[in-house]
Amino acid sequence: MVALYEAEVNAIAHAYGGKVLVDIDPDKIKMVVADKGPGIPDIALAMQEGYSTARPEVRDMGFGAGMGLPNMQKNVDKMNVTSEVGVGTTVEMEVNFQ
Repeated sequence: MVALYEAEVNAIAHAYGGKVLVDIDPDKIKMVVADKGPGIPDIALAMQEGYSTARPEVRDMGFGAGMGLPNMQKNVDKMNVTSEVGVGTTVEMEVNFQ
């Protein structure tokens, strides 16, 4: 799953802990990636292609919310992102099989 990979990599590159939960049913897969990173100040801006919240050295490797979030959105049926600066970010995604 491209979306889960993107979420995991961004959590690892930017966060200081977190968890990944995956629920697989016959009709859908639900994924939640919750981290304890710096948070995303402006989710709408971070959802724009090419915008990056990453530190320069991490951005040079091709990571950052504006790179990962749009790519995640393209590869799931439903996605919700919540974030609080200084607390962390939670990305909830769902892929339906029907």
